[in-house]
Amino acid sequence: MASKATSIKLFSISTPPMRAFHLTWMAFFVCFFAWFACAPLMPIIKGEFHLSLAQIANINIAAVAVTIIVRLIIGPLCDHFGPRKAYTGLLLLGSIPVLGVATAQSYESFLLFRLGIGAVGASFVITQYHTSVMFGPKIVGTANAAAAGWGNAGGGAAQALMPLLMGALVMAGVNETMGWRAALVVPGVAMIIMAFVYFKFTQDCPQGNYSDMRKAGIAIEGGKKGGWDSFKLAATNHRVWLLFVTYGACFGIEIFIHNIAAVYYVDHFGFSVASAGMAAGSFGLLALFARALGGYVSDMVANFGNLNSRVTLLFIMMIGEGAGLLWFANADGATYAVIAMLVFGLFTHMACGATYALVPFVDSRALGGVAGIIGAGGNVGAVCAGFLMKGLGDVQQTLSILGVLVGISALCALAARFSGAALEASVSTNKLAA
Repeated sequence: MASKATSIKLFSISTPPMRAFHLTWMAFFVCFFAWFACAPLMPIIKGEFHLSLAQIANINIAAVAVTIIVRLIIGPLCDHFGPRKAYTGLLLLGSIPVLGVATAQSYESFLLFRLGIGAVGASFVITQYHTSVMFGPKIVGTANAAAAGWGNAGGGAAQALMPLLMGALVMAGVNETMGWRAALVVPGVAMIIMAFVYFKFTQDCPQGNYSDMRKAGIAIEGGKKGGWDSFKLAATNHRVWLLFVTYGACFGIEIFIHNIAAVYYVDHFGFSVASAGMAAGSFGLLALFARALGGYVSDMVANFGNLNSRVTLLFIMMIGEGAGLLWFANADGATYAVIAMLVFGLFTHMACGATYALVPFVDSRALGGVAGIIGAGGNVGAVCAGFLMKGLGDVQQTLSILGVLVGISALCALAARFSGAALEASVSTNKLAA
């Protein structure tokens, strides 16, 4: 019987774990690209719909609010139906509002479609679930972080490429109003194509698909019943809620920056739309290596130490994130702002990777529920940041306060330390996987 992979063979797609690894980060890349495709075009959309700062805040909140609910649901659905069917369904359904936003004719219709697009953000939970069931404990942190990081880079790619795509259409003779709409069709079509590829070439776990395994009477690790049972079991674990807070303070900030960075650079530093997109895109593109680095370092410190070494690493990364965010908020010039953003972005992405390097060890009996609740924490953090910006009416002041709050939330990472029994179990598992 097939077993979990104990190494990552990047240039191989011959095994189910490696096919899942590559296709899940590709699917996440497409989803993240679609999720944030509107953000770099907001300076144009803002002018067309005559949007106020409060309306932009509402749009940013809408983009992440519904993701909270869908992430809570999608994890247990992975336990029940398997990640293959869950991802296929999300890609197909998510493409509808992605394509629909290109038809928006008013602030209200744009807000409605942006709300629907938020569901696409739940793709992250499926990505983490799929790699968690495919890779062994000594390498799962790296696998989770690399897949999520490379997928996350879709947000940075959207920031950099969407203005260029719209610019190319305008140069080809399309007016600006139709240009941004036509550009937004691209990610929607890509999602539909990816849905069929994912369904055809992946399977739920190394042993096969959950539906076939249940018929054959084969036990399923992490997805025994799924649905409400998985959610209830995860919800009773205090570490789940502590990591819910820490993920809100790292991934939530990441989402917030994706949504406001381009507008911030245009309004605060006088960047052009294209230049602002490139600057904001550099933050997202850090995920190509930084999130994977967070997972890799977490695996390394755990191999030389224990499970609590992963917790300590997360605490350090979040302290660095909070300090870097304060620097970014108070940067005097554009150059210093970009440098500060890259520094705090490095810590932010690494903290995200370090968080999900812990997820497979919280409760293997309810992996979907754990991944879903903690993943939803990221969006709760982004929504709270959005409401804070709306209430203050000042982006720079919002960033300063968020920097302080991130530093405080790092204490939740320390509070999530594991007991002696859990530490012994993790050590023995590592020895078996060696």
